[in-house]
Amino acid sequence: MTDNPPVTAAPATESDLRRLDDLLEDLYRGQERISQGDIYRRAVAAQMPAGLLTRIGGLPEGEYSVDEAADLLGGSIT
Repeated sequence: MTDNPPVTAAPATESDLRRLDDLLEDLYRGQERISQGDIYRRAVAAQMPAGLLTRIGGLPEGEYSVDEAADLLGGSIT
């Protein structure tokens, strides 16, 4: 049996980060905190790139403000 290196996500492109910002703006409209699971489900439904889905899936379970989510995921919303 061979040890395989861990799977890492490709760096997000500028276009990917714009899509992330758009998703977060839409998701947090009228909401203060949203769970990691809800963010992930919406990202899958929005057909976000695999690298971003990996980042979102890697967030610890819990609820995040838009600032926290953007900071942890590499978005620019503040």
